[in-house]
Amino acid sequence: QVQLVESGGGLVQAGGSLRLSCAASGSISSISAMGWYRQAPGKQRELVATITSDGGHTNYADSVKGRFTISRDNAAKNMVYLQMNSLKPEDTAVYYCKAALYKNYWGQGTQVTVSS
Repeated sequence: QVQLVESGGGLVQAGGSLRLSCAASGSISSISAMGWYRQAPGKQRELVATITSDGGHTNYADSVKGRFTISRDNAAKNMVYLQMNSLKPEDTAVYYCKAALYKNYWGQGTQVTVSS
């Protein structure tokens, strides 16, 4: 079992930056990959970025490439971050952290609102 807690969301103007954090607890040694997903009102949840457990491989949605960076704390092993720069109003959504083990675990989400 893994528990995930996201933080760092908020209200920001277009062009601004936010850094999301995801703290994992429980069976973190069994996590194979972690990722950030988002869901805007009336839309399906979509992938934003993923990172493997060793941090060696990352993957980004085309819409965020060059603006967002996913990373993990190599020392603590239980923290994953999403640095979001040059934010746009269309980035407004609830952002969820996901951990992949034998099943997927999700956090409760954190709201990101980008005003124009």
